[in-house]
Amino acid sequence: MQIGAVIPHNEIGSDPGAMKAFAQGLEAQGITHALLYDHVLGADPDRPGGWKGAYDKDVAFHEPLTTFAFLSGVTETLEFITTVLILPQRQTVLVAKQAAEVAVLSNNRFRLGIGTGWNQLEYQGLNETFGNRGARQAEQVELMRKLWSEDSLTFNGKYHTIDAASILPRPSRSIPVWFGGSHPALLKRCALLGDGWIPLMGANDAARQCLDTMKTLREAAGLKWQGFGIQAQAQYAGGNPDRWHKHASKWADLGCTHLAIATHNAGPTTVDGHLKRIAEYQDAVSDVG
Repeated sequence: MQIGAVIPHNEIGSDPGAMKAFAQGLEAQGITHALLYDHVLGADPDRPGGWKGAYDKDVAFHEPLTTFAFLSGVTETLEFITTVLILPQRQTVLVAKQAAEVAVLSNNRFRLGIGTGWNQLEYQGLNETFGNRGARQAEQVELMRKLWSEDSLTFNGKYHTIDAASILPRPSRSIPVWFGGSHPALLKRCALLGDGWIPLMGANDAARQCLDTMKTLREAAGLKWQGFGIQAQAQYAGGNPDRWHKHASKWADLGCTHLAIATHNAGPTTVDGHLKRIAEYQDAVSDVG
């Protein structure tokens, strides 16, 4: 089980030197992958009717693909994954183009984690439809994979039309696509279209049931389970070495392949402080997996 870390989006700040130091610090500590969350618009909580979302305009989110393009240039081994990019609120061909560039610049150290999101405000601002986001996501993945591999393609889908065109440069191999979520329809898309799953839950019976469901779906479709990844997360806040070890062991028992520690929301600290927290976690779970 590979150990990764979540980039503390709202606490890392906007200094490119700090971003560079954090990524290089992860690499020096033996962290294998870095996660970055995604939101484009934050609501003003003083809007008419108020706001009860999980974040608002005062919470910073670094744009994942451009951030990873930068960080790939200052690292050598660290892998990057969007956790998760809200794909249906974006133009599919543009995401394919941007993701391809990250893969090219990082020498294929990139996984595209995708979700459907929940914030209608973002869909409105990005001029995309909220109600059909799940169905569009499936077609988006199909089209992106063609764009990453074909010199010229014609695509006539329900939501997309390409007339004898493609993108360049293209990655030397198709970018792994991992799905986040646990809705039954999402689990089916993940099982049949995904290279891995990003659970948004703990290492519990619900996660086991989700995994069993996807295993059954893949078996029925003639798809191998071996090589299918699981990207889980752990929280530094409120934890201790014993709790972290037990949590990681539970994920390992479920077959988790990647586990990333999130160190934000645990009190103010610096880049060095976040790296120290990550090191504490590494020490606690060093014998797991």
